[in-house]
Amino acid sequence: MHISTRLILGGSQENTVLSCEGQAGRGHDVSLVYGPIYGPEGSMLKHVRKHGKIETIETPNLVRELAPIRDARCLRDLRKIIRDRKPDVVHTHSSKAGILGRLAAWKERVPAVIHTVHGPPFHAHEKKWRNALYILAERYAARRCHKIVCVAEAMREQFLAATVGRPEQYTVVYSGMNVEPFLNPQHEQQPVRQEIGLSSDDFVVGTIARLAELKGHDDLLDALRPVFVARPNLKLLWVGDGWWRERLTARLEEMGLRDRVVMTGLVSPDEIPKYLQAMDVLAHPSYREGLPRTVTQALLSAKPVIAYDVDGTREVCRHNQTGKLLKPADIESLREAVLWMMDNAEERRAMGERGRKMCREQFSADRMVDELERVYREILGRSPE
Repeated sequence: MHISTRLILGGSQENTVLSCEGQAGRGHDVSLVYGPIYGPEGSMLKHVRKHGKIETIETPNLVRELAPIRDARCLRDLRKIIRDRKPDVVHTHSSKAGILGRLAAWKERVPAVIHTVHGPPFHAHEKKWRNALYILAERYAARRCHKIVCVAEAMREQFLAATVGRPEQYTVVYSGMNVEPFLNPQHEQQPVRQEIGLSSDDFVVGTIARLAELKGHDDLLDALRPVFVARPNLKLLWVGDGWWRERLTARLEEMGLRDRVVMTGLVSPDEIPKYLQAMDVLAHPSYREGLPRTVTQALLSAKPVIAYDVDGTREVCRHNQTGKLLKPADIESLREAVLWMMDNAEERRAMGERGRKMCREQFSADRMVDELERVYREILGRSPE
């Protein structure tokens, strides 16, 4: 049984769904518990139900916000769901589902309780009192699970630095994905560009992220404002939607740059390989990440990356090897990195090829499912059948 707070279109959700699909494909009974889905960030529910072998269970009180009354009700609901189904394994994802799900599973004496850290809930851009509360909650929950899986080494380091859990509880399982559509894309660059209003002469800097706080869209505009004037062929391709779409669109209008930025809106995960083909480089100036799937996906597509050095990003974006790794909020370095990519085509392509070679096996979904099964069996004391 997997428990996730929100089944929106996002990295941790894709990871969770691929885990469910892989485990169901190996003959396990798999259920996925999630909270209400709403807003402009999309949903993976239709995709999950299309699979046909994953039981989906919506629980109405599992919400992202701090809500003590609803949280108490959610704990009650989760305990009943677990009690009714008696799973061998409860595997939680995201902070709220991780806290309540682990507590519910522990109280119901589930044989194997596992939590995956996709990204820390406590970080430098959060209020101090919230960080303190999150750390206390994570420490409490860590004492009520058998293993803590991290999608990057950086997550393990950050949680142990906050004295969350014991070192022996932690293991790293890199976030897997279906690598084949990125290694062997079904679309060529020029037809995709023509479809979305870009030309073969454009230099396209793409971003795949929710239009939301801390994702760095404003930093790109600040960094590239003078470059748009000097380089008429520079275009941005923003793939995704979110609560900040209206604000960012208004800012583009104000800057006179609306015709220099293509905004696709919400797209399904299956379409990401297509839009990556339209790009020359991926820019991911996000201030908060676990291990960013879009960076890995770009490298699998042989596209070099420009990214901020936060959390697990450096484990895939290796400076001057697979991309440019920058200090967060360094607008000048962000501008220089884009200009370097524009002016050094051969070196840029070599970065992308090195990234593809590095990522093609390390981030496969099959490898992730294999490693998760090893974790489960280690706790349950079972040998592979």
